[in-house]
Amino acid sequence: MYQVLLYYCYSPIADPDAFRDEHHRLCLALDLRGRIIVAAEGLNGTVSGTRESCATYMAALKADPRFATLEFKVDEVESHTFQKLHVRVKPEIVHSSLRHVRPHEKTGQHLSPAEFKALKDRDDVVIVDVRSDYEYNLGQFKNAVTLDMENFRDFPDRIERLKEFKDKKILTYCTGGVKCEKASAFLLEQGFENVYQLHGGIIKYGIEAGGEDFDGQCYVFDNRVAVDVNRVNPTVISRCQHCQQPSARLINCANPHCNAHLPLCEACGSSLQGACSEACATHPDKRDYDGTGCYPKLSNHYNPAQGLASYAKA
Repeated sequence: MYQVLLYYCYSPIADPDAFRDEHHRLCLALDLRGRIIVAAEGLNGTVSGTRESCATYMAALKADPRFATLEFKVDEVESHTFQKLHVRVKPEIVHSSLRHVRPHEKTGQHLSPAEFKALKDRDDVVIVDVRSDYEYNLGQFKNAVTLDMENFRDFPDRIERLKEFKDKKILTYCTGGVKCEKASAFLLEQGFENVYQLHGGIIKYGIEAGGEDFDGQCYVFDNRVAVDVNRVNPTVISRCQHCQQPSARLINCANPHCNAHLPLCEACGSSLQGACSEACATHPDKRDYDGTGCYPKLSNHYNPAQGLASYAKA
C-alpha cells in the first residue's frame, strides 16, 4: 500500500541549494516521487511512496528543528501518484506576488477543522477561497467568496473586493494551507483585523471533519487530478464544458497547446475525444484519448538519480 503526503512549512533555510541536494538524496533512498520546492522561506511538497518509506520520511523531516512543527496530510493510495521525483530550488514555496511576506513571523490565526466548521456559518463571518478559478469551479465551500484568479499571484489585486468585509471575521482556505499563510498575512498587512485560516486546508478538513459543506471535489496536483472530500452531504457543482450537465469528471484538454483543466462528462469526452471544443478536437497535435483525460509525462526509462546530475548542470 502507498501513501500521498501533502505538506509545507514556512521556516528559514540558510542554504537552499545544499538542502536541496541533501533532500533529493533522502528521497532517492526512500524511492519517493513527487514535487518538492525548496526556498529560503521554507519547504513545500507532495510526494508518494510506500507506507514504510513515507513514515521514515516524515520522521526524518520532523527530526530537523526547522520543521519540528510541520504537519502532513496523508492519503492512502494503491500506487505512486507521480511518475518522477523533482526537488527544485525556487524563490518562493508558492508562486505569489508577496515575497516580502513572512508567514513564520506573522500570519492569520489558525483554525482546526472543528473550529472552522463551528465558525463558518455565522453571520459575522465570511469564507474566502484563495485558490485559482479552475480549482474552485470544481469544488468550494458553501457560500464562499471566490476571487476570479487564474493564479495565486493575482491575489494582491483582488483585495479591493474584500474591503466590504473588513468588519467581519475572514476565514481563508486553500487545498493544504500554504497559500492561506501568505494570503492571511497580507490581509493583516492591509489593515484587516480578524483574519483566520483553515489549518491544513481542504484536505485536512475532509480527513478530520468529513468534508461537510464542501461542495464538489478538491483539485490536487498529482495524477489523481481531483479527490472526493465530503462524506457528509456531497454534491456536484461543476458542469461539463460541452453539454453543461453536472459532471465531476475533470480532464486536461487533449490538445497540448490548450491543455485546459475542465470538467467533461464521459459522453462528451468520447464524442470530442478528450478535447474541450471542436477546434481542439481537430488540432493536428491532439493527443490520443484513453478515456481518462490525464496525460502524465512518460517516464522515458526514468532514472531518479538523474535529478541530481541535471540540477548540478543548471
